[in-house]
Amino acid sequence: MPITANDPHRKSWLETAPDSDFPIQNIPFGVFLTKEHVVTIGTRIGDFAIDLGALQQLDYFDGIELTDDMFMQDTLNDFISDGKKTWRLVRNRIADIFDIENPTLRDNPKHRDIIIFNMADVEMQLPVLIGDYTDFYSSREHATNVGKMFRDPENALLPNWLHIPVGYHGRSSTIVPSGIPVHRPMGQTLPNGETTPVFGPSRLVDFELETAFITTDANIMGENIPVHEAADHIFGMVLLNDWSARDIQKWEYVPLGPFLAKNFASSISPWIVTMDALEPFRTKGPKQDPMPLPYLQQKGKQSFDIHLEVSIEPENAKPTVVSKSNFKYMYWSMSQQLAHHTSNGCRVNSGDLMGSGTISGPTPDSFGSMLELTWGGKNPIKMEDGTERKFINDNDTVTICGYCKNHEVRIGFGEVRSKLLPPFARN
Repeated sequence: MPITANDPHRKSWLETAPDSDFPIQNIPFGVFLTKEHVVTIGTRIGDFAIDLGALQQLDYFDGIELTDDMFMQDTLNDFISDGKKTWRLVRNRIADIFDIENPTLRDNPKHRDIIIFNMADVEMQLPVLIGDYTDFYSSREHATNVGKMFRDPENALLPNWLHIPVGYHGRSSTIVPSGIPVHRPMGQTLPNGETTPVFGPSRLVDFELETAFITTDANIMGENIPVHEAADHIFGMVLLNDWSARDIQKWEYVPLGPFLAKNFASSISPWIVTMDALEPFRTKGPKQDPMPLPYLQQKGKQSFDIHLEVSIEPENAKPTVVSKSNFKYMYWSMSQQLAHHTSNGCRVNSGDLMGSGTISGPTPDSFGSMLELTWGGKNPIKMEDGTERKFINDNDTVTICGYCKNHEVRIGFGEVRSKLLPPFARN
């Protein structure tokens, strides 16, 4: 079935700025709360939120097999479970409805008033009920930088890194959408030169520039997903700020890896951009040497050219861009990550979230964390307001943006934006 929604020449009768992340060729999926306090599944074109529940009730999806309440739920899980054919049919239909040449909804003001909202009048929610969260560690540059800082610089990568997409399981209970503030975590740390740990606020809170993909029901327990089929089980992508407390992590991570340093908060962008929308931006990833084992071997364009940017905004001050990177630097592809994740028969469900791991590029300005950008705090970053940052200060707001662009169209993710508050205080 062709992806007609991607036609770069298509225009919408909804006004869209030339540099919008959300032209009619995007059609992401999300969940929002209206001014009437109704939660609905929706999509977005320009600065307009579109109520897919209302569209369905008014028979705009006639001919597509959907349950009666498919878009009148508070998560996308059921829609994602319906699979790739349904996703593509719905997305193509939405593109047709809002095509500038289609008068059906365009010339029906009564229906438009029910279906279309200004983005300023809605409140975005977490788009899926996330059952499981896995975070990978798939940027060679990031893994090398961390290895140089904390281990032997001559052997920065651990022996397994070039053979498997390393990952660990996180905490889905603390994943929040953009706009929800995050508290500085408390935890155990070991001060320099000491042998006894102390308990208190983390002093080294960091962002991690990541993306994440969201799966459909991929397999039954015991079944693996072949790498060449994995893409069919990936619904779409979001931006991810996987907050980290570096001092807590340093003390706790041996021998079982990250725990409390990573599970206090992870922030995601609220609109899921489908893999269909990203199809025009496929590109080759880095050459893999040594060649992976057969179950991970791929050919062709398995990565995506996604421009990424991170800024830090102190309270009442201008933001400072601290990193510009790109998803295409990732060593392990999403299909390889999912194939490896299920290679032992681990079950993957609709709404599961798979983090890319910190995305760092080959140059210092493309590193994906303050740990790398300041090299552990040794090289502070000068901010627009004259202050310096080694890590994230209380009341700083961290914003991650991402978009793809070619000579015909721009497809973006919007942003994931969150403020770091002081430690939680009981009344």
